[in-house]
Amino acid sequence: MTNIKMVHARQILDSRGNPTVECDIILSSGHIGRGVSPSGASTGKLEAIELRDNDKNKFNGKSVLTAVNNVNTTIKKKIIGKNFENQKDFDDVLIELDGSDNKKILGANAILATSLAFCEAKSKFDEVELFQAFGDCTSLPVPLMNILNGGAHANNKLDFQEFMIIPINFSSFSASLQAGCEVFHSLKNLLAKQSLSTAVGDEGGFAPNISSNQQALDIISESIEIAGYTPGKDIYLGLDVASSEFFSNDKYTLNDGVYDSSDFCKYLSELCNSYPIISIEDGMAEDDWNGWKQLTDSLGNKVQLVGDDVFVTNPKILKKGINSGIANSILIKLNQIGTVTETIQTIDIAKQSDYSFIISHRSGETEDTTIADLSVGTGSNQIKTGSLSRSDRVAKYNRLLRIEEKLGKNMYNTANIFERWQK
Repeated sequence: MTNIKMVHARQILDSRGNPTVECDIILSSGHIGRGVSPSGASTGKLEAIELRDNDKNKFNGKSVLTAVNNVNTTIKKKIIGKNFENQKDFDDVLIELDGSDNKKILGANAILATSLAFCEAKSKFDEVELFQAFGDCTSLPVPLMNILNGGAHANNKLDFQEFMIIPINFSSFSASLQAGCEVFHSLKNLLAKQSLSTAVGDEGGFAPNISSNQQALDIISESIEIAGYTPGKDIYLGLDVASSEFFSNDKYTLNDGVYDSSDFCKYLSELCNSYPIISIEDGMAEDDWNGWKQLTDSLGNKVQLVGDDVFVTNPKILKKGINSGIANSILIKLNQIGTVTETIQTIDIAKQSDYSFIISHRSGETEDTTIADLSVGTGSNQIKTGSLSRSDRVAKYNRLLRIEEKLGKNMYNTANIFERWQK
């Protein structure tokens, strides 16, 4: 029986040394599940609310003791001793208990940690792997690796937040990972030769003081070649523009100038013409839906256009975007919506509308590897979990290696994921 015997939450630290919520659930059967809520630095306005205490005497106002207490009191009282047949029934109780549109009452961090804890406990009760609890697709994903950090993730002059490599034409996840690692170390050596910093940012990518987006793309392309691979054949490039961070008064302000939506769309198009860019995340700001439509009309048949801040893993907003003809892909972040059930609902909408979807980490992560299982179980075929350093990032890759060992390399069915966008 999936009867809830014990619920306990605590405050732990994420990869930035900031507090976050961890929750343990024990079933009457003895099965134990643990869930952890990650945290983002660059966040969409409509994300579910992460509850923090704002007590300046504790972690500079970032403690989450109120959210922890909400689990240990309000949520616990509602679920303790109850039997839940499935994840939806469990999550529906949490959603109803909070009662707000954005989970501001109990906190999305409190709710998500509890939702994930039940999911893991239930998978153990059912004697299945965690990825099987999320679905039955069981395909291993292509990694989108953020090897150069800029924007809100680094203290440098780069406008864009992430410069990614995407190893596509490989026969297994492990082979893709190997290629990414080799390019990562090639980049490190190249930066060092140019007397540029090899210190890493929040997501494990290098954060050198590079002067322009083009220079970043040039040095990554060179690193790919030095590693023995061909840009635009073996390995493509991806960008997280995070344009909401530099959008104000209907203008995009970059280090090299100020652009309106039309001109910024042209700017991105020119980059795609000059470099083998196959994926652009948040190319337009979350409030610039007209700009998003321009970008989609211009590049939608050539490039994967990923909505993050604009969709915030919200099924209602995604439906609006689909109906408006913006983007062709969505980034999936569990803590943007706050429960496993709502996350799966959003994924299902994307699938039904032929939007690709990418399972993603947050910049504030922990050693938790749930998103690796989520990517496999939902058949996302793409995962974004940072660079090839920092244990909070590498842990997800290592989990995928273990899953590959279990499932076999033939479950890496990703050869045609980008086919509609490959030039």
